[in-house]
Amino acid sequence: MFALETSPIHDTEVDNLLPSSPRSIRDSGLPQQLLVELVAKVLYTSGKSHLPVLTTRLHLSINVLREVLDFMVAEQLAEVAWRGASEIDVQYQLTGAGKQRAAAWLERCPYAGPAPVTLEAYRAMVERQAAHMPLPCAEELAAEFADDLLPPATQRVLGAAMYSGRSMLLHGPSGSGKSTLARRLGGLLQGLVAVPYALVVGQDVVQVYDPSVHQPPSPRQARTLPAPTERRSSDARWVLCQRPVVVLDADLDAEMLDLQADAASGCYRAPPQMKANNGLLIVDDLGRQRMPAAEVLNRFVLAHELQRSRLSIAALAAQAPGYHFSVPCRMRLVFATSLEPSALLDAMALRRLGYKIQVGALSAASYRTLFRQQCLSMGVLYDEAALRYLLDELHAGSALPLLACYPREIIGRVADFAGFMGEPARISIAALDQAWTSMFACAPGANEDDLSPRIA
Repeated sequence: MFALETSPIHDTEVDNLLPSSPRSIRDSGLPQQLLVELVAKVLYTSGKSHLPVLTTRLHLSINVLREVLDFMVAEQLAEVAWRGASEIDVQYQLTGAGKQRAAAWLERCPYAGPAPVTLEAYRAMVERQAAHMPLPCAEELAAEFADDLLPPATQRVLGAAMYSGRSMLLHGPSGSGKSTLARRLGGLLQGLVAVPYALVVGQDVVQVYDPSVHQPPSPRQARTLPAPTERRSSDARWVLCQRPVVVLDADLDAEMLDLQADAASGCYRAPPQMKANNGLLIVDDLGRQRMPAAEVLNRFVLAHELQRSRLSIAALAAQAPGYHFSVPCRMRLVFATSLEPSALLDAMALRRLGYKIQVGALSAASYRTLFRQQCLSMGVLYDEAALRYLLDELHAGSALPLLACYPREIIGRVADFAGFMGEPARISIAALDQAWTSMFACAPGANEDDLSPRIA
């Protein structure tokens, strides 16, 4: 999974990205009992705790926690263990009765993480952020792909697809750069989004925030944010992130598209399409998943068209039947495949895809530019005559297309051989022959039919 750095925030009212901090249990939208159980479980596992520590652990305001703890003290579930000079310099601990109740609550559900938000609050936030997602323009796309050597016509189609919000299919031979291109599209999704650590559905907690997907604001973005002291009035159950970019590959199966129970943490893990809300979801290597390509397409495109995803929570006990609920499905959707679209999907399925974009071989000029760029970035000495040999003899002699994956692979092998020999890495005819032979099971200049890639 990837999350790419975005451009500076477009939203002028950054303060409004996060909801206001709740001042009471009622403002939090959560049942009092849920909050009592969360506080009790934290006190049970952590022992005597300061009020500010509980605030940090549960992402709740001092006012909400004080109201919960006052109730617990009144019910003889908790007690003040120590009190300092200030109002917040207080330590709490469980009573004997509180420990018994907390142990039972932990056995039923061990979740003791950040307090969740309500399902209704999550739905409203996703819809609000989807409605305010900045639309890319031609200048932004040109800047994002300035060094990507994409033909202008391809850039325009990509821009139109992203602007429309419709799904797209990137297709072309393996190694043409489709996966890299799909990930680069994340750079067009500007601004920050608010993501909850978790949400509550019925009596179950669903963890939404994933640090591998929901990246913190970039240094550029962070400079535009209010100081931390000015953000204390915001609801700490939400975190500001870059717009997420979620990548699914050939390991995708049907079970991954629903909630995943995590017995250790006592919650459910959100599926990838939920983590990708207000961002970008990429289904890479379409046609190589365990699910049929038509089923993969139908699951994602249908949810994308309906703008909602139906999820289920399985029954964990006979007295607690499973149930279904829906969440928004508001993201940009990109498929990528190395297979021929017409062989992969029937005509009806292809019509459901908004944009079909072919990503093919590079032109000779673009290949030269990319090769020089890679030499520079990898610290390998470039030679124009050797590059002409690569194009005119090796590629032309074997009828291999000029795919975007080859320059970096070839140059990397030149550097490997040079490093092993203790020599400076430089492009030469001999070095290219050596790299070429190590990539393909044939001598340089062999026919394409005889080539068998050795690229790992």
